[in-house]
Amino acid sequence: MSLNYIKNFYEGCLRPPTVIGQFHTLFFGSVRMFFLGVLGFAVYGNEALHFSCEPDKREVNLFCYNQFRPITPQVFWALQLLTVLVPGAVFHLFAACKSIDQEDILQKPAYTVFYILSVLLRIVLEVVAFWLQSHLFGFQVNPLYRCDEGPHDKKFNITRCMVPEHFEKTIFLIAMYTFTGITVVLCVAEIFEILCRRLGFLSYQ
Repeated sequence: MSLNYIKNFYEGCLRPPTVIGQFHTLFFGSVRMFFLGVLGFAVYGNEALHFSCEPDKREVNLFCYNQFRPITPQVFWALQLLTVLVPGAVFHLFAACKSIDQEDILQKPAYTVFYILSVLLRIVLEVVAFWLQSHLFGFQVNPLYRCDEGPHDKKFNITRCMVPEHFEKTIFLIAMYTFTGITVVLCVAEIFEILCRRLGFLSYQ
């Protein structure tokens, strides 16, 4: 399943009932997907091929790269996008089965609470993904990585490895952290918009 398929499904089937929610859909489906699908491949696509250690042997490079990247950033971010998509997908699947329109979501308390819970769950998933990303990749990519080659050659040996395009990867990491933060802010703003509409401060139109 490609990123374009996820984007089309998200934009075509999951229509949030709020203005901020629709903006979040556009932000999520366009900007974030573009960064991951296009720029992510350009920055991380050939990382394993250019990752070199001393001595420059294929088996050493592969062993140290697996130690350096327990999971590749592209796979992690794709899983993050899919996971964050689940709460909204479950709610809109429920709404489609019950023939619930956008006005019902904002006007009927039970549907409003259900939708707010799905947004809150999305926030929790984004925060968990932010925490996992910080522990897996940190906030900066160093040009040198010290690899413990002991499990590979059965003796204690620290090998130095060169990380390719470390500066571009640092910028990309910061961008993905920023996208996660913006998504959380948009989710919180969407909850406030729903509450304002329920309290009559904003019109449903």
